[in-house]
Amino acid sequence: MTDRRTEIMILTYEFLANWLRARFADSERGASLVEYALLVALIAVVCIAAVTILGKNASNKFSSVGTSIG
Repeated sequence: MTDRRTEIMILTYEFLANWLRARFADSERGASLVEYALLVALIAVVCIAAVTILGKNASNKFSSVGTSIG
């Protein structure tokens, strides 16, 4: 009786493992979404750093150009 239960447990495990592998292993959609999210986060960090570092100088430069034009 124990051998039959063990066999059923092993078959159930193999079925679930194969089903999960087929369901999630080949999915590239989630990986692509994560990659795009990381790219957007990196671009946001670079923009924030650029505005923080160059913000004052850029503001002064635009003001002087505006004064020169107008």
